[in-house]
Amino acid sequence: MVTFSSVVPLWLGRQDWILAGVMIVLVALSHQASAVASSAPQRVVSMNLCTDQLAMLVAGESQLASVSALSRDPISSAMADEAQAYPVNHGRAEEIHLIDPDLVIAGRFSAGVTVAMLKRLGIPVAVFEPATSLDDVRRNLLRMGELLGRTERARELVEAFDRRMTMLSGEPLDPPEAALYFPNGYTRGEDTLVGDIVRAAGFNNIASRLGIAGGGHLPLEQLVVAEPELVITGSRNRGYSRSQAIMQHPVLDEVARFGARRGLVNREWVCGTPRVLAAIERIGALRGELVGSR
Repeated sequence: MVTFSSVVPLWLGRQDWILAGVMIVLVALSHQASAVASSAPQRVVSMNLCTDQLAMLVAGESQLASVSALSRDPISSAMADEAQAYPVNHGRAEEIHLIDPDLVIAGRFSAGVTVAMLKRLGIPVAVFEPATSLDDVRRNLLRMGELLGRTERARELVEAFDRRMTMLSGEPLDPPEAALYFPNGYTRGEDTLVGDIVRAAGFNNIASRLGIAGGGHLPLEQLVVAEPELVITGSRNRGYSRSQAIMQHPVLDEVARFGARRGLVNREWVCGTPRVLAAIERIGALRGELVGSR
């Protein structure tokens, strides 16, 4: 162990003692940083779309060994281009075991059997809950930084996120009322990530008036009676399904004073990452249009 008395000669003057003390503190901090770096996992595998993106943002060079195949899907992933640089996995225990990871990161709804098997094989697994608010974006970034030994990088991302949030969000005096409308007539309330995004963009969510805090079914008839000022729908996935057809119903354009705006891009709000800022900016621009035409 390096001690002050062992490295600083007794004949040094007062100023020299102060300088030497500062140097020793810096040496100690350097040793501490090296210890943290050496204990950080070196082969990390993510098997969930949302943890994929958090890990890609936070991980150091060559630290992330694999991400899920879904991370390359441009419909679902806001970082599909970045994901091309990483080998992919399909969430199967056998393939993940062969990668020889020292940490696996999964989501709460990742395959439970796979997670259980990896733990039985002695592979550390960290499980992330899905984000249900903008605060969860911050929390999950910081947690990812701790897991990967990249706390400084995570803090930088959170600070940048907060700066941008301050620029984009506000508290309008008379916010317009919007209804979120998704496949099968599903809506989201304020206790959800997309609900928090809508609030940050300056809208009141009609789900609150209807007593829906989380997610729930909103019959088309009830939506018509509620008369929101705007209906916002999600973007459609590939192909066609009857569940998505309701988002194209012509009554959505007639029920709301300002009609329906279709195509809230799913990849921008499905996961709690800094990329939700794009959704806030997009919806906030809609509010600007509506307020100007009231």
